[in-house]
Amino acid sequence: MSEFTAPLEASDIMRILPHRYPFLLVDRVIELEPGKRAVGIKNVTANEPQFTGHFPGRPIMPGVLMVEALAQTCGVAVLTLDEYQGKIGLFAGVDGVRFRRLVQPGDTLRMEVTVEKLRGMFGRARAVATVDGEVAVEGTLSIVIPRDQSLAGGLTDG
Repeated sequence: MSEFTAPLEASDIMRILPHRYPFLLVDRVIELEPGKRAVGIKNVTANEPQFTGHFPGRPIMPGVLMVEALAQTCGVAVLTLDEYQGKIGLFAGVDGVRFRRLVQPGDTLRMEVTVEKLRGMFGRARAVATVDGEVAVEGTLSIVIPRDQSLAGGLTDG
């Protein structure tokens, strides 16, 4: 049985994922079923570094960061399973991603990830992020959890 239960705060998330400021893009996990699904929250704030250049005078959260935030939420869903704890998950692919709404400072991005397939070192999940109930981005994420964790760049050393 997983030691992790929702809600998870940033300090809990950093025990699961290797990401740190400014690249940790999940502030809280409010729902968690290890290996099955997770719902994460990202509070988008004006002082984030990407907004100095994307775009001056009209800050918009880059789509790739929204997809990364979904992937990190997926990481929490998968890496809280006992057999994957302490491991690193990597992107293997992104399919059918569609951006439906701009995300700006002041928005709260709600990221829901449902694991569709998880076998051995490979997984696939359906991911949807919303703001105020409107879909901002959706798609399918594929992940790999390398057997040889040295392929993850030694990030497991704490």
